[in-house]
Amino acid sequence: MSGFFFLTCLAQAQQGDAMFGFGTITSPGAAECQASNNSLEGVVCPEKGGLYTNISADVIFHKRVGIGFDAAWRASQGDFAGSGQPYRPILFDFNGVYQPRISKKIGADLMGGIGWQTTRFYLPYCTNGFTCNNYNSTNHFLVDIGGGIRYYVWGHVFVRPEVRYYHILNNTDVYTSNNVVHVGASIGYTIGPD
Repeated sequence: MSGFFFLTCLAQAQQGDAMFGFGTITSPGAAECQASNNSLEGVVCPEKGGLYTNISADVIFHKRVGIGFDAAWRASQGDFAGSGQPYRPILFDFNGVYQPRISKKIGADLMGGIGWQTTRFYLPYCTNGFTCNNYNSTNHFLVDIGGGIRYYVWGHVFVRPEVRYYHILNNTDVYTSNNVVHVGASIGYTIGPD
């Protein structure tokens, strides 16, 4: 049923975009990890740095308004608190999108919505025998707002420098701040009329 709904929306859309990009994240707060005791339990660290890969897609309807999806994840596992504990944050969001045109080759992407962050802490063993999950996760609801400037470099191909602000609820169980900023750039392709 959801596939039928998606195809119906796509058929009525003026355009769709698919993007792939890279960036990094930063957050305010403490620059170093903070521990409440001598074990890894209770340690919180700043959510900063690392190379993040992201994929995005959107469908734009009448009056340049549409919906979009974005996923960004740390490209390699980090070392949490320098303890040897591998981890990887992953951000997912669904957004309302507004894409005003500035000129024939330049446009803006303005977005805001909701989603979630999952931080995976990897284990050296499987937690069950059937699916072999080798990680434990912490999951948090988020709200986001962001934007980017797209420049069409060739036909329907564009580059988009972008910035996105995430407010992640109750994120301080693992990190030192509920606020995260993702900065990066994407390359994308527009399907539909100019």
